[in-house]
Amino acid sequence: MDADGNRNALCFNRNGDKRNLSDSYSCRKGKGTHRAMNRFRSFAYKASANHTRTCWVLKCDIKKFFASIDQRILLGIVACYIPDGHTNALLAEIVGSFHSTGQGKGLPLGNLTSQLLVNVYMNEFDQFVKHKLKAKYYVRYADDFVIMNTDRTWLEILIPRIARFLDERLALSLHPDKLFIRTLASGVDFLGWVHFTDHRVLRTVTKRRMLRNIIGKEEDDPCVRSYLGLLKHGNAQMLHKIAMAKLAFGGKRSSAGS
Repeated sequence: MDADGNRNALCFNRNGDKRNLSDSYSCRKGKGTHRAMNRFRSFAYKASANHTRTCWVLKCDIKKFFASIDQRILLGIVACYIPDGHTNALLAEIVGSFHSTGQGKGLPLGNLTSQLLVNVYMNEFDQFVKHKLKAKYYVRYADDFVIMNTDRTWLEILIPRIARFLDERLALSLHPDKLFIRTLASGVDFLGWVHFTDHRVLRTVTKRRMLRNIIGKEEDDPCVRSYLGLLKHGNAQMLHKIAMAKLAFGGKRSSAGS
């Protein structure tokens, strides 16, 4: 990429992020999963009037998100951010070099460029949710998003409007098995944790995977340190003790067998 291309790409990154809503938390400086969860907790507090009213949560997920991105729509949106034809042509070449379910469909999962581009893509949806649906308490991380309100019926009415916008504007669809409306008091699974009114606990499948993966490892093992760091972001004191016991037991077993 030439100097002009670099400048335009940098401008795209800065201007694109400025246009993004503050409550989009994936792959953005100063954001991330932990801040998204804290925002979830803050919104839950406000939506429920300090937990004096029932807070309902609409939780949605987009089906085959990265594989379903329409490249033509994406490049059309990007062109609104970048007026330079050379840079747009380069991006078109990069995006078009990959396809998933069919020609002109999908972005490679895990690529940094993909993370940036889907934020631009989904900003169309963010703006719709905030300015058309008037959803005050909305948090999104990649294709995972929640909307909170004390009125369950209002949330139910939103679902077909959300589905229609995703289909008609972005060629995306909601995952039918990952869509629900639930009270916060009953627990809402979001970003690996189950959130309640006054605490959050690690998702059961993640807990089981962690305990299985750390057996026999030392405390300073990168995998163990990562899990122990994760536990600091929720109510997991007892789970931390169980994990440490697993490490001790695993270590003794390993030593006895050596």
